[in-house]
Amino acid sequence: MKIRRQTGLLIEPPGVATGDIAFNLIVFFLVCASTQPDSGRKQNLPKSEQTQQQQEKSENLQIDLTRTLVQINGEPVKMKDFIPLVKAKLSGKSRPEDKVVVVKSKKDVPYNHWIAVTTRIEEAGGIVTLQIEEEQQQIVP
Repeated sequence: MKIRRQTGLLIEPPGVATGDIAFNLIVFFLVCASTQPDSGRKQNLPKSEQTQQQQEKSENLQIDLTRTLVQINGEPVKMKDFIPLVKAKLSGKSRPEDKVVVVKSKKDVPYNHWIAVTTRIEEAGGIVTLQIEEEQQQIVP
């Protein structure tokens, strides 16, 4: 015997949820459709010129250290003349940024030699900055 099911009932969603769904849709579209992009305070940024950067790089004093030799801007210097020469090169510079001295050191330089040179740079009024170059191996196929 077959049992019949009644299919005459209509199921409707509750009417209370319709308002919530409509509210959520309105909020969603208002958030997504904002026409004015976020903008902060307007600023005029200066453009950097390469000539200024090159002048700044050339103004820094560069000291190269090897085991037996000290060079200031590529010129060999004896240790007794080192402090007066550095003072003379830094004499016209008043800002701390201008008194930066770049120290390049080979790997085989003894620690006490490096300390002696950097101490003399500080005695002459310079600010020591290290320039470290990393070696990279590139394999060409």
